[in-house]
Formats: sequence, C-alpha cells, structure tokens
Amino acid sequence: MTNGSRNTRRSMGRTLAAILAATALTPSFAQSTPAEEIADNGDIVVTATKRAENLQDVPQSIQAFGTQTLERYNVSSFADVQKLVPSMSFQTSQPGSTTVYFRGVASGGDGNHSGSLPSVGVYLDEQPITTIGGTLDIHVYDMARIEALSGPQGTLYGASSQAGTIRYITNKPDSSAFDAGADFEVNRVRKGGTGGKFEGFVNQPLGDNAAIRLVGFYRKDAGYIDNVPATRSFTSGVTINNNSTVEKDYNDIESYGGRAALQLDLDDNWTVTPTFLYQRQKSTGFFGTDQQVGDLQVQHFGDEYRKDEFWQAALTVQGKIADFDLTYAGAYLDRDIDQFSDYTDYAVAYDILYAQTGGSFSSYFTNNAGAFVDPGQHILGADRYKKMSHELRLASPSDKPFRVIGGLFYQRQTHGILQDYKIFDLADATSVNGRPGTIWLTQQKRIDKDYAAFGEASYDITSQLTLTGGLRVFKYDNSLFGFFGFGDGFSSRTGVAACYTDANGAFLGPIREGSPCTNLAEVVNGKLVPKRAKGNGVTHRLNLSWKPTDNSLIYATWSRGFRPGGLNRRATVDNYDSDYLTNYEIGWKYTTSDGSFRFNGAIFMEDWKKFQYSFLGANSFTEIHNGPDARIKGIEIDVALRPARGLTFGIAGTYVDAKTRKNLCAIDDPTGVCDPTAGNSIVSPRGTRLPVTPKYKLNLTGRYDFAMGDYKAHLQGVMVYADDATSDLRVPFAVGIGRLPSYVTADFAAGIDFGQFNAEAFITNAFDSRGQLSRNIPCGQCLIRPYAFVTKPQTIGLRMGWKY
Repeated sequence: MTNGSRNTRRSMGRTLAAILAATALTPSFAQSTPAEEIADNGDIVVTATKRAENLQDVPQSIQAFGTQTLERYNVSSFADVQKLVPSMSFQTSQPGSTTVYFRGVASGGDGNHSGSLPSVGVYLDEQPITTIGGTLDIHVYDMARIEALSGPQGTLYGASSQAGTIRYITNKPDSSAFDAGADFEVNRVRKGGTGGKFEGFVNQPLGDNAAIRLVGFYRKDAGYIDNVPATRSFTSGVTINNNSTVEKDYNDIESYGGRAALQLDLDDNWTVTPTFLYQRQKSTGFFGTDQQVGDLQVQHFGDEYRKDEFWQAALTVQGKIADFDLTYAGAYLDRDIDQFSDYTDYAVAYDILYAQTGGSFSSYFTNNAGAFVDPGQHILGADRYKKMSHELRLASPSDKPFRVIGGLFYQRQTHGILQDYKIFDLADATSVNGRPGTIWLTQQKRIDKDYAAFGEASYDITSQLTLTGGLRVFKYDNSLFGFFGFGDGFSSRTGVAACYTDANGAFLGPIREGSPCTNLAEVVNGKLVPKRAKGNGVTHRLNLSWKPTDNSLIYATWSRGFRPGGLNRRATVDNYDSDYLTNYEIGWKYTTSDGSFRFNGAIFMEDWKKFQYSFLGANSFTEIHNGPDARIKGIEIDVALRPARGLTFGIAGTYVDAKTRKNLCAIDDPTGVCDPTAGNSIVSPRGTRLPVTPKYKLNLTGRYDFAMGDYKAHLQGVMVYADDATSDLRVPFAVGIGRLPSYVTADFAAGIDFGQFNAEAFITNAFDSRGQLSRNIPCGQCLIRPYAFVTKPQTIGLRMGWKY
C-alpha cells in the first residue's frame, strides 16, 4: 500500500468518525424540529397500470421508490436497486451485462447474443428499453421513482415482461419554477482504488407553457480485482506467462452521460415531451475472482476492456379526445458494445481434456512456418443494437365505475453480432477463410419484431369491489442470418464447410460483410433468406379487488405472461417455442390512517410451461431448448413502520420455492423419462431447484432523522440477506461450478442537512462480505476454473450536495 493510499484512507476514516460522533451526540436537540418537517407518510403515485394511482390502491404486487428514498439510499445503478427489491435476482459477469429475474423465474444462461429474449421488461418512462444482450444500466439521478412490478405483466406490457417489469420514471420539466442541484462523491474501496462521481440537473422554464430539464453525470468506479502473475504450459510444449498484463485493481469503470427533456403544453389538454438520453461506459479488466488463486485475484493473459455506449430519442404525446386520454409513446434506441476478452482458459481446459485420451489440443495451432504457437484465444466482440418502438393507447375517465384502456404496440429490434476469436500468429491455413489469425468467427444479424393489441376493463361492482379483466393478442417474427464457425482448413463439417453453395460449388449470397460465406439461413427458390421463427398467442389478466376500508385492500389475480420463441444456430437443434408463465396470486395492502404503518404482501403460485433454457454445448456453442415445466410458490412482504417522529424502519422479504416438475434429459425428451441406455441421462431430476434465485431474500432499512441545532441530521442503515442458490439447472454442472453461498451485506450512513447544502459520510458493505452474485465458467468443459462475481468490497466515502 502506498503512503498516498494510507493517507486517503485515514482522512476518510476521520471524516466518517467525526460525523458519526457529531450525530450521536445530538438527539437531545430533536424537539426543536417541527414534526411536519420530518414526517413522511410514504404516499407514492405510480403509473404501473398506465394510469396515475396511489400505490396502495393498485391491486398488484409493486414496490415503488420515490425521489426521497432514491436519494436517501444513494441509489444510482441497478446494483443499488436490487438491494431494495427482494423478489429480484440477477446474473452478471461485467458492467452492462446483467440478466434480471423476478420471483425465481430463472433457468440460467439467458443473455447470450443468439439466445432467449429476457423474461423481465425494462422501461424508461413510457418506452421499453429491454435489450437482448443485457439490461441497460440506467444511471439513477433526478428520478421521480422506480417501480418494480412482480409477476407476469402480459396484458399491458407484453413480451419480455413474462416474470416482471422494472420502470424508471424521470422527473419531468416544470414550467412553474426554476430548479437546480448538484451532488459530489468521493470514495475508497478496501483492497482497491479511489472512485467518485459528480451529478447535476437544472430545470429552466421557457415561458408559461414550456420548460427544459437537463441532467448530467460523471462516475469513476475504482477497481478491486488484481491480475496476478501466472504461467500455463501446453502439451505442444508451448509455455506462456502474463507478465505484460499483471496489474493491481485492474477492473475500473468510467461512465458519463446525461438526459434532456423538453415539455410543451400546447393547451390545457395536450402535452408533447421529447426526450434524449445518452450514456457511455468503459470498463477494463475482468470482474470475476478465481478463488483457486486468491481473494479478489485472477490470472488472465491478455488485455481486456468493454465499451458500452447507448442513446435513445423518445417522444411522448398526451392529450384528450372527448373524455378519453390518448397517449402516444415512441422511441429509437441505439446501443454499441465493443469488447476484447481473454479466452485462454478455453485452450487450457481443452488441452487437459484431450490429454486425458492421449491427444493434444494445443498441437493443432501453428504459424505459417509450422512452429507451435500460443493456443490461447482472445475474443474481439462488437454488438450493434437498434430498437424502435411505438405504442398508441386510449383510456376512459378514471372516475367512472366502468373504465377501459386499450392500445396497439409494435417494436422492432436488430442486433448485429461480431465475435472474432483470435489466436496470435495463427497459420493462414487454419484461420477462417479471408481472416488471418481468426480461429472462429460469428458474424450474424438478428431481427426480433413484436406486434400486439391489448385491452383491459375494470368495473366497480360496488364501491368496495372491483373486477378487472384484460387480454393481449400478440404476434412475433424473429430471424437470424449470417455465418458462424471455423475455416474449411480446420474443420470439414462446420463453419465454411457448411456454407450454402450452388450446383457449381460457388457460395450462395447474400453474404454479410466480413464473412467468408453464409451457413445460417434458409434456401428459398435458390436464394438465401434469414432463418425465421414465428408465432402468435393470447395472454390474459383477471383481477378481483376488495377495499373493506379506505386504508386496506385485498385482491386475487390470475394472469399470464409470455416470452417469444426463437432460433438455434446449430442445424441439428430445432427452434425453441414460446414459454408461458401462469400466475395465481392473493395479495393485500394495509396502511394506518396516519401513514405510520404499512403492510403489503402477496402469496403466489406460478406455473412455467416448457421453459426456455440455454447452455454451452460442444465447442462452447450455445444451445437453447424448451425444458420441462416448473412450479414456483412463494410469498413476499413489504412492511414500513414509523414508531416515533423521525424514526422509520422497513422490512421487505421474499420466500421462493421454485422447482422443476419433470426430469430434464441430456437430450430433449418431452416425456421426461430419459433413457440412459440410449445415452440420454437425467441431468436434472424432477424437483430440482431452479438456479440463481435464493430461497430467502430479505432487506432491512432504518433511518433516524433529528435536529442538530438549526440543522437536520440523520443516521441510516440498509442490510441485505440472500440465501444460498444453485448456479446451474443441470445438476452435474451445478456441482462443478459451485453453489452461490448465502451472504449478508450492510450499508451505513450519517449526514447533516444545512438547508441548501448537505453532507453525508457512508460505508457500504461494512463487513466486507464476499457475497457471490453469480458464478460461471468460460466454456462448456471449463469446470476446472469457475469464476465467482462478488459484491463490491467495503467502500467508505463522503457525499456532498447542493439544491437551489
């Protein structure tokens, strides 16, 4: 540790201690603050039902966090959001590559560029931003609220909202007054580096009927993974080392971006709101830890980076036609990801695998002179996402006993895929044709289109009893086209050898630029067209809600969500079908009249029919199949308590029992019988737990607001407990990869509000827990070196803010 590191840590430690000491000595001054200044009854208006309603009046399971809560608990990224939502779990391997799950609806392995669409929808205001390759990590600042909707949202939200939906709702421009603010943070990671962020916003009226709102941020996340010295020896006689890439704290992240929104009130009934979002993130290094090497350490053999840049232009138009509210929401999203990854583990694993039968995997790789070369691979990846969406809907007046809402939806998303697996100095004869040094190439274009018409009606049977029913009729049309595989000098069966040719042996077109030929397509009238998967169907929602008192609500729901089917690249593997999730739920909401106590909860059972699951097959080639059925039972609660002025507590928890209902066979068998004598063994027996999701997840929050002289002060804490979970659906692989152990994290903060200015010292992951968020292997046969992706180590820091 350098002297500078010691001094920084000592300085921040003294700052934290000083604020904690100051606040600990001040409770006797609390009587000088009027109760109304520190009271918060927790009322939040949400738009989850496409109408503005009080959270406690919405008969479905929703957790919503308003501006005050988001600021108090310093929620700035998806990792912060999931701490507060027990029904949510996720897998991640690097920034911007996160797959989200709700209520245990997880089969593992989702998120591959040619794999299943997500089962959880993500929205920014009215527009969907769900993408194929991972959840957009929207920077959370100047947000009105975040809504987490548990359970199928297949009526109003449709595809990819099979298990739940996350909604980011931004603060809108306000023409009534000028407003501005800025926040600054500096932090230090234990066993890591120094980071920080700067954020700011301004709201400027442009006359009585228009305003503009601008938001900007810069963030630096310190690294904490060390790439330590290592050597690898191959059966070909080649030995390599990683001396050129050894580095301490090498997984840092730099992010910046902003939002702009203009609101125009055309008259009393019509409002037009164009918005623009831009974010750029660059990360370096690797974010997993190899526990065989050491704590927060890996042994990688190449430079690694990831650049993730996206922007979205959106337009929302709201107005009235007679008594009906009309809303149009359209958006265009553009996302570019470029990355370079070390894949040496693949060569090491296969070299060991071949050696077990007397072979030598590494001996396949020579240069043009015939000398053996380093067989370690490095992946150059480029992903180009584009997404266009349109929704038009009408809603009848919300104060009538009979209410309807309905609309039309269309979206088209494309994904240009490049995965270039490079071996330095590889012989031209072994390389993919026309691409020297490339051992494997994936160059494809994926297009996913969704069409839907939806409607929902509610009828107040009595003043206390309401029946709601809805349907969504959908259609999808997904396609995949391009090239994948080896050159014909390396393989006589796949890659170039499998490309389509005419009677004279010439390659059929079209051919994607940069590809040697096309082997992922269909032949129609002698021409190549994209391979397609089409389907249609209907989802429903039926809800009965009863309000025995003004402050209580009981409801029952029968709903269904879906995820579109899709394509497999491997010719011997069939397309996979849509999977459906049917939800049976009873829930309740209760609040005392003074808002000092809130108790929300739900008991649910969900049947997941022929769920999609993916895995790395031979040659680490992703396959997607429809597995057996699964049943998920659970309960979730959300309790808030304010026992005294300025003192608040929160408890939220989820219990999930998610298991398969049939055997999962090594080779597809819808009966689930599995015949081991025919080489079809049982890889997951009936009753196997679904992976990733802990059986129990609980968070506890507490905050004490009090006066310190003429100022306000606070102490607060957040504690999260996650039970253990399996890492893979297939039992042999789950054993090899290892379980996700249970863990506890705790965050604490103490701060002072001086009016326009505020300051807060904090410590996150106070006990330096190594909570494992996910585990994975770099290739299908790489069980020798599983990686764990852990919670960020203990971090201390100081935040300061200013509000106009």
